[in-house]
Amino acid sequence: MLAAGLWLAGPPAPLAAAPVPPAVEASRAPACLISPKSVKPGETLRVLAAFESDPRDLRISVSGPAGPLVPLRTEQGGGPPFWRAALFRVPGRGRYAVAVVADGRPAGAAEVEVPSAATAATPAGSVWESVRGWTRADENLYSAWLEALFLGTDERSSWPALHDAVDDPERNLLFDHLGLGEDDPGGPNRLEMTPDCADNPFYLRAYFAWKTGLPFGFSDSSWGTLGAPPKPLRWRTNETMGGGGNPAGAFARMLQVVKDAVHAGNGRMEFKEDRSDYYPVPLTRKDLRPGVVFADPYGHTLTIVRWVAQTAGTPGLLLAVDAQPDGTIAVKRFWEGNFCFNTREVVGEPGFKAFRPVVCTPGGGLRLLSNEEIAASPDYGNFSLEQRKMSSEDFYAAMEKLINPEPLDAESAFEDLFRALHEQLIARIVSVAVGEKYMAAHPGSVIPMPAGGAAVFQTTGQWEDFSTPNRDLRLLIAIDTVLGFPDKVARNPAAYGLPAGPKAEKARTELLALAKKRAAELTITYTRSDGKAQVLTLAQVFERKEAFEMGYNPNDCIETRWGAPAGSEEAAACRRRAPAAQVERMKAMRQWFRARLHPPT
Repeated sequence: MLAAGLWLAGPPAPLAAAPVPPAVEASRAPACLISPKSVKPGETLRVLAAFESDPRDLRISVSGPAGPLVPLRTEQGGGPPFWRAALFRVPGRGRYAVAVVADGRPAGAAEVEVPSAATAATPAGSVWESVRGWTRADENLYSAWLEALFLGTDERSSWPALHDAVDDPERNLLFDHLGLGEDDPGGPNRLEMTPDCADNPFYLRAYFAWKTGLPFGFSDSSWGTLGAPPKPLRWRTNETMGGGGNPAGAFARMLQVVKDAVHAGNGRMEFKEDRSDYYPVPLTRKDLRPGVVFADPYGHTLTIVRWVAQTAGTPGLLLAVDAQPDGTIAVKRFWEGNFCFNTREVVGEPGFKAFRPVVCTPGGGLRLLSNEEIAASPDYGNFSLEQRKMSSEDFYAAMEKLINPEPLDAESAFEDLFRALHEQLIARIVSVAVGEKYMAAHPGSVIPMPAGGAAVFQTTGQWEDFSTPNRDLRLLIAIDTVLGFPDKVARNPAAYGLPAGPKAEKARTELLALAKKRAAELTITYTRSDGKAQVLTLAQVFERKEAFEMGYNPNDCIETRWGAPAGSEEAAACRRRAPAAQVERMKAMRQWFRARLHPPT
């Protein structure tokens, strides 16, 4: 019998928990995860403890036949949930005692037998069997695992694919948890995970659920239209899809179904839809925790992975990961250039949303909690319509207050915006180069441009892989944000610790001068069609802003995609142009880029 608030997942050896003293509040009792499931001599034993509130003192210890083990390393993070992890090398056979002590009092304990029993094969009727439904304890562990996976990363962190991120035993606290070699890059059971942006949150959630025996479900979704939001259709789970044989193989087959079924519509279902995969949460620090998903109005999704607190000299950060059509996983910071929020002329309802809990029914089977059940649940209680019809201005103001509770120095905030824009341009260099590489390998080929405005932004195949309309729309919004910042400070000087009047106008003038200086200093470099390096200052990028309204077609040469002025030496290197018919359709599409809106379905 486990103590309330304590979950120990992992070794099949008998578990025992120390009683939680009354002095230790239930909300502070840890949820604990022990990994791997089958422990062998010489392997690393990982212990993760997650809390709703921050314990003043927390110790994780492991003792074996020869006495206490010295941790190989410890990690911590969160807030909320707050978490600690400790890694130990198990020297030999025997029984090992795991103990969690919070604020000087025993909070929980377990015994691990080394070596542990091997993992059984997947039942034929399911991909895996669920041991219980999701609870707040499991949500805390999911958030903690996700934050640990991306601990220490920044906006320049990226991986060729999701499996490259989880294959790192230094980061992944569930590395090879099932003992199948599922995360071994050289093993026969290694998982290949290459989700796109809509799939990525589902892959992360499914991976954690599979490893820990929790349920997982996903919906087929309609795309929706301007007048009718996307709707959930068929709902499938780990228990309704066939398994059998190799558990890693069964899981990989399920992920492929997820990849084929999930798309942008899953993230933009109506807030009040009880059968959606996600439900909307309040804009609070408590509820925007790692694992929460941001679905933007234009079909992009990101998953929160960690917060970086504001300090006296440094702005705070909210970091998330996303996936691109080529499978690349990258860390992105919250700002208007990455997190587009708009409730005008959009399909469905965008915003921050959490995975809807999947629970076990008394008679067997799985189901989703309704919005009413989530709102009334002591484990959750965070269903919210706060973001519904919220203006962009109010949304960003609320988020800025969460990320930076203290007023920012205007100059420091402006410098931070320039850094964020610079990173976004560097990321675009990579995306455009991917298309160039494909076109160079297929000379003379033409990538078909989808018919219909919305399809240009949301489609499949080569156009999705190599075009950049969504990225370029976000880039234009980002440029507007940077160029409009001095006026923003003048309109709302109190947000930056300034009084209204002459001091606010003086700050605006100084910021305009700083913008001119930074725009001349910061540069990016792309490789032209003739192989030469082309350096662009941000000032040149600003001058070419209108060209980015027509720079997303991979059939155009790279110089056109970077807005090279007609008649320039840069433009003379161009060797390829999009077909005239595509150019005419792009001209018709410019109205949407100029309005900074996505064409509705």
